[in-house]
Amino acid sequence: MQQDRHLVIIGNGIAGITLAQHVRRHSSMRITIISAESAVHFSRTALMYVYMGHMRLQDITPYEDWYWREHNLELVHDYVEQIDFGQKLLHLRQGQPLKYDTLVLATGSVPAFFNWPGQQLKGVQGLNSLQDLELMQQQTQGINRAVVVGGGLIGIEMAEMLQSRGIAVTMLVREKLNWQNILPWEEALLVSRHLQAHGIELLLEDELEEILQDEQGNARAVRTIKGKEIACQFVGIATGVLPNVAFLQNSVLELDRGILVNEYFETSIADVYAIGDCAQFRNPTPPAPAVEQLWYTGRQHGETLASTLLGTRTAYDRGPWFNSAKFMDIEYQTYGYVPNQLPPELDSLYWQHKSGRKAIRLVYERNTQKLTGLNLLGVRYRHDLCHHWLRQGYTLKEALAELPAANFDPEFFRKFEHEIMAQYQQRFPDQPLPEKQQQNNWWNLRSKFKLATGSKKH
Repeated sequence: MQQDRHLVIIGNGIAGITLAQHVRRHSSMRITIISAESAVHFSRTALMYVYMGHMRLQDITPYEDWYWREHNLELVHDYVEQIDFGQKLLHLRQGQPLKYDTLVLATGSVPAFFNWPGQQLKGVQGLNSLQDLELMQQQTQGINRAVVVGGGLIGIEMAEMLQSRGIAVTMLVREKLNWQNILPWEEALLVSRHLQAHGIELLLEDELEEILQDEQGNARAVRTIKGKEIACQFVGIATGVLPNVAFLQNSVLELDRGILVNEYFETSIADVYAIGDCAQFRNPTPPAPAVEQLWYTGRQHGETLASTLLGTRTAYDRGPWFNSAKFMDIEYQTYGYVPNQLPPELDSLYWQHKSGRKAIRLVYERNTQKLTGLNLLGVRYRHDLCHHWLRQGYTLKEALAELPAANFDPEFFRKFEHEIMAQYQQRFPDQPLPEKQQQNNWWNLRSKFKLATGSKKH
């Protein structure tokens, strides 16, 4: 890309900011970042901790004001009303029209609402933006009861936030267990019991039908499709997110759920790209989703597109799937492919601690024993080693031989890898694992495998 071109990025989330930073390192071109949400970039994943009083807003702003000036990154706090793709012109709500040479759409996502009666009432909202946080702080002052609609990660975050202020919470979940559409039965049961043990009421196998209002137009209760009425003063909508593309609906840009892109993040219009939550891949490779709405994938999108814009056209390669989160105080990690229901060609080893707070699942192909994925609850493993196993096509036996080296829990935490290794030995008695003294430790593995570069096994 020529140095005199003007790169405009709409959106200052992790995808857009990562792109700007990587381009700036190797180019002096003009870069403008536009955001209607906030004047500067902030850590979206930390919004809950601001509400809970663990952090202040300035604590989740990773860069000082001087950073943007020093790196010659222009920030525009405004809303893009319309894009004239033919003239390469952005029409802003407050400022003057802005010309671009290359445009990157990194507009993120918005909470998904499904036209429930009463969803417009005061006290009803999702949680995705800085404005949502500010609204939630206002709408939950002095209340004593809330309902969270949906049982995903955002729903659990909202429940924990509300509980931190002494607000009783009911979670309305349409599945038999919380997050059962994502987690296998055992993990979903563990999480559901853990939430209940923390005082969160789970109303399972039921759905929202209507939000009822009081005389002032505030939410006073929800009614479910099974006829149950739950009194509350706040309704948190946590039924997923959608790509933020409403302002593009009447444009010539090709859309589906999100902005359609190829593996180079190219849209249907020349010199226009889309990355992050708003992008939808035209031909994703199963089981990869068409829309990737995670922090780490947003960062990868920005890094990959930066290479293309700097002159090295680079196709996106996410690598093995990864996600991490917390179910209250239980950490969760998942790597690779772990479906909620195993198809006939897959099997797994599953171990769970008697406390109901720790679990490990390793999923593998029945015929070849090739490892396809891992679930971890209450146990932390090294990301680069798990990634290495999946990238290099390790078998279950090969991964188990290195399993003790994967554990990343603090020094004095008890380790449980030997228990799942014993399961393997019972299931496959004719395929013995290495003796303990022969198993690879972490430091040997670091020198043996250049994990960060994805080198082949020796």
